[in-house]
Amino acid sequence: MTRQHPRPASTLVLLRDAAQGPELFMVERSHAADFVAGAYVFPGGGVDDADAHPRLQARAQGLTDAAASRRLGLPSNGIGYWVAAVRECFEEAGILLAVDRGGAPIAPERMFELTGYRDKLNAGEIGFLEFLEREDLYLPCDRIAYFAHWITPPARSRRYSTRFFVALAPAGQVGSHDAGETVSHTWIRPAEALARFEQGTLTLVNATRDALARLADYKEARVALEAAFALDEIVEHRACWATGRDGKRLFRRNDPAYFEIHWCDPQESGESTYEMLPGIPKRLDARVTRVIAPNPGMMTGPGTNSYLIGDKELAVIDPGPDDAAHLEALLAAGEGRIRWILCTHTHIDHSPAAAALRAATGAEIIGRPAPQGVSQDVDFAPQRVPEHGERLRLGGMTLRALHTPGHASNHLCYLLEETRMLFTGDHVMQGSTVVIGPPDGNMQAYLRSLKALLAEDVAVFAPGHGYLIGEPHKEVRRLIAHRLAREAKVTAALDRLGTSTLEALVAAVYDDVHPRLHRVATRSLSAHLEKLVAEGRVRDDSGRFALVG
Repeated sequence: MTRQHPRPASTLVLLRDAAQGPELFMVERSHAADFVAGAYVFPGGGVDDADAHPRLQARAQGLTDAAASRRLGLPSNGIGYWVAAVRECFEEAGILLAVDRGGAPIAPERMFELTGYRDKLNAGEIGFLEFLEREDLYLPCDRIAYFAHWITPPARSRRYSTRFFVALAPAGQVGSHDAGETVSHTWIRPAEALARFEQGTLTLVNATRDALARLADYKEARVALEAAFALDEIVEHRACWATGRDGKRLFRRNDPAYFEIHWCDPQESGESTYEMLPGIPKRLDARVTRVIAPNPGMMTGPGTNSYLIGDKELAVIDPGPDDAAHLEALLAAGEGRIRWILCTHTHIDHSPAAAALRAATGAEIIGRPAPQGVSQDVDFAPQRVPEHGERLRLGGMTLRALHTPGHASNHLCYLLEETRMLFTGDHVMQGSTVVIGPPDGNMQAYLRSLKALLAEDVAVFAPGHGYLIGEPHKEVRRLIAHRLAREAKVTAALDRLGTSTLEALVAAVYDDVHPRLHRVATRSLSAHLEKLVAEGRVRDDSGRFALVG
């Protein structure tokens, strides 16, 4: 698959109020077009170098290039995207988002006089800057909100890195298609557009559907625009291809494999695999290979991830269960180079193979001794016990040990400083939340350990189960919010019930979880109650719980 560099582009979503709710302007692309033929889209197109011309920047009201570039995460010329959105909208839809020197909108009668410039711009007879200067017009960039960022998947006929913007439509301007690239136009409510897509009467690409869905619930155009301005972060949607037994597949941001594919295949070749198969090594990057143990299940997902790290000399993180086939797979992948064995914790799906792997290789075992309790590998015998923050220099790499109690009191994460990949064991899992089971599991400690990760410079999580996890700080914040939301359900249930047993609380607090998982959920519920009791917010009267005060 040949990698194409995406061309910068801008799209403008224009909103206006109507009797049944806000409408937005859309155009239908020609069915003969070589890019998204026949689809209904918002006006937009490529960003030209001229769009960031200094004299154009001087006509952008309320927004400097520095501020625009910061908002887009670019080093410079960010203002060009705002300019391109306005220019393309006028060229393609005949709607001009411009004001006079004092910021007043264009009167309808003057707009009638300006429409003749549209054909001249499309024909290249005049440039956008010359048009604005000739008519002394300015661009109200401070009234245009940056809303979304989508990058066309590789191997498409054209590829764009498109920034989506939202603005209120100028009064008195209804717009029209250009009868060239676009063959029809409409003002339509977002919900109606989505319904017609489901009925098969309207063609929409994924990025357009996402924008429509995000705008569908607003009752006023002004409120939708305010919400767009209030967005703290605009995420990049960059669909990627990967291969497997079902052939090539396209993965989008919400798919579990999305961030792993991007990490493993930065060149976007499409050759990375999306499959998680036990015993088959997968090269994650130049330093790390993953081998999955054959122990899939409700608590282990596809199986326990064992990681081989290094080059001439290797460290293994979490050798997994004492399974002969898995041990053989690790030895084969290690090719006689395994020198260290590190364990994140001593639950029986993570550390028992350490002894057999040491016997086969002579490697040094590193980790913390097992605490008392069920599901613990009581025979785990480390030769080295790292302190919190200790740097382990193993061959040509550095792993920094981070003590992260919560799921287990002896839990460690290991940060590979050369790539900022954090091996999280069961502190953070992909695809599910971690069970916190007292007495060794502790919810207070778990939340403290999660918050501590926010201070670490981490690029990606390599969990004990599942795919690599991208945007690690965002994932940590999501996990903290999830735990606190669950805690709020505990206190709300106790407020409603008065007093309750653990068993009675499970159904109320985990009403969004299938009943077959309630037995496991009881363990985390116990940890939540233990935390609340320790904080003096709940009292425990011989197994009956109630709010304090």
